[in-house]
Amino acid sequence: MLEAADDVLAEYGFAGLTIERIAARAGVAKQTIYRWWPSKVDILLDALGEDLAEDLVPPDHGDLRRDLREHLAHLAGFLTMADTGAMVRVLLGQAQHDPALAERLRSQHLSVQHARDRLPFERAIARGELPPDTDVSRAVERLVGPIHYRVLVTGEPVTSEFTDELVDRLLGEPAGG
Repeated sequence: MLEAADDVLAEYGFAGLTIERIAARAGVAKQTIYRWWPSKVDILLDALGEDLAEDLVPPDHGDLRRDLREHLAHLAGFLTMADTGAMVRVLLGQAQHDPALAERLRSQHLSVQHARDRLPFERAIARGELPPDTDVSRAVERLVGPIHYRVLVTGEPVTSEFTDELVDRLLGEPAGG
């Protein structure tokens, strides 16, 4: 049913997303969906949690620059090309008009993703690659913020060159670069 919700959202957009369409796509009765989720927003939030946990865990190659470059490129592709990225964009847009949704989105999903985005820095600190007093939250904001800005505000492309440049600006140019 969660996959059906992803598919229906991608095909019809938020306005066209209905419990009826989700049920039809999943091959279940509407009542089955209502037993688990009281609204289309609730099913989207559950689907989002699963998708973020599956798709946006940063890699661990033992090298901060490589980990960040790969993670940011994947995040950019996720937000711009994946059906779940469309779900994120829709929910963020809807949250601007729904304070309860905004709070749920922040507390249940975005804060959890922020913790995952911190992982490469925390591992680098543990390896001695970064100083222990590194402001990890600020570093994450400096990398992830511009990606979200391009995706949600300007619509400019988020290329691997762009994401690599974000990493290089934060960490300094690579040796020999």
